[in-house]
Amino acid sequence: MNCRTEKDYLGECLIPEDAYYGVTTQRALELFPSTGEILDDKFIWAYFMIKKSAAILNSQLGYLDNQIAQAIQKACDEWEKLKSYIVVDPLSGGAGTSVNLNVNEVIANRATELLGGKKGEYIVNPYNHVNLHQSTNDTFVTAGKIAVIVRLRELVEAVIKLQEKIQEKEKEFYSIRTIARTQLMDGVPILMGQQFGAWADALARDRWRLNKVEERIRSVNIGGTAIGTGIGAPKEYVLKIVDVLRQVTNVKIAKSENLIDATQNLDVFVEIHGLIKALGVNLFKISNDIRLLGSGPNAAIGEFELPKVQVGSSIMPGKVNPVIPEYVMQLVLAVFGYDEAISHATAQGNLQLNQFAPLIVHYTLKSMQFLSKACNSLSDYIAQIKVKEEKCKEHLKKSTANLTPLINYFGYEKVAEEIVQTNWDIEKTIEMLAKEEGISSQELVKKLNIDKMTGLGYY
Repeated sequence: MNCRTEKDYLGECLIPEDAYYGVTTQRALELFPSTGEILDDKFIWAYFMIKKSAAILNSQLGYLDNQIAQAIQKACDEWEKLKSYIVVDPLSGGAGTSVNLNVNEVIANRATELLGGKKGEYIVNPYNHVNLHQSTNDTFVTAGKIAVIVRLRELVEAVIKLQEKIQEKEKEFYSIRTIARTQLMDGVPILMGQQFGAWADALARDRWRLNKVEERIRSVNIGGTAIGTGIGAPKEYVLKIVDVLRQVTNVKIAKSENLIDATQNLDVFVEIHGLIKALGVNLFKISNDIRLLGSGPNAAIGEFELPKVQVGSSIMPGKVNPVIPEYVMQLVLAVFGYDEAISHATAQGNLQLNQFAPLIVHYTLKSMQFLSKACNSLSDYIAQIKVKEEKCKEHLKKSTANLTPLINYFGYEKVAEEIVQTNWDIEKTIEMLAKEEGISSQELVKKLNIDKMTGLGYY
């Protein structure tokens, strides 16, 4: 492999000749072996847009040569072609410094090419030009927040899609009655549509939470440089950089009222991830309910006819498993783990900086992608679910919970006693209760109108 030699104040280093990154990135690759994780595309885009915005403003303010500034901007606009050279592991040490320097070097080398130079010549310098008036500590977190806002909108769209599919099923199955289950045991009658409606309302709350939390993530610390005091940057840059960045990204961000606070305290990521986790809880519950209602399908509940999307067994012919709900549940379990890691990492920040910002940002974005995929997969799956109406009727007919309204006539203890004595035989229970009270079984059955039991306040 052909290499070029670059050096920093630690010494010389060999770099692959065709690589747009430089010496600091090469050192990071050697120091931090890959975990297999990759940076989120939206995070990379946001970082390039921060560098573009800084070049625009520094040029306007007279701190950066116009030709160099334009080359930086052009290089930033090529972020999709250059992103494969952002190779530092997301969990590398240094509070994100390795990632920032990786971005700086890639932009600097491409901008140098645009000005007629070769990689490694650095006509455009990664520190003095690309990183002018910036620090890792304000650019990394700001890029993270911008990426979260973009992913958040994608997640909300996925939740809306899932909610709408469930509401369609709510209407489709509204007239089908079955038996509810509490603690997995027979409960009182319920409309199958009511079951879907409850899931839809849970997701409606998730939509509201996620829409509202965007307001909390908009406050950014760009311009605060190292610790939020803005050291190393002129005041006019500090005051204007957010406005330029907002225009470049078309993302509604605002300068934090306290840049020191926004640099060292990342609790907003815990807040937003907590709401992401809440969505995960609902997705897990819905998925598990689907598995239960489709279980069997012949030797268990079997009220749902689940989509046949994949062969279910390598040894049992004809078996079909609820693989999509299980896929969703696995993604959610990963999100639960990320939530714990993010909470601990955020609490472990020391004094003026949180050294674990890479983990916090990376796993927040990963959780959002996981749940977007979960919602989209579950939407397509739910759209294919069918309900076995005859199976529902059979379960409804057998359930002793249908006798619940009789406690208002005979008392709880009396009804329960007869149920136990007849070994849960509904017809025998009704006969015995009717005989003891001197009324006909037909008259008693009229009091047990299953069609009305799913209405509000049936007595």
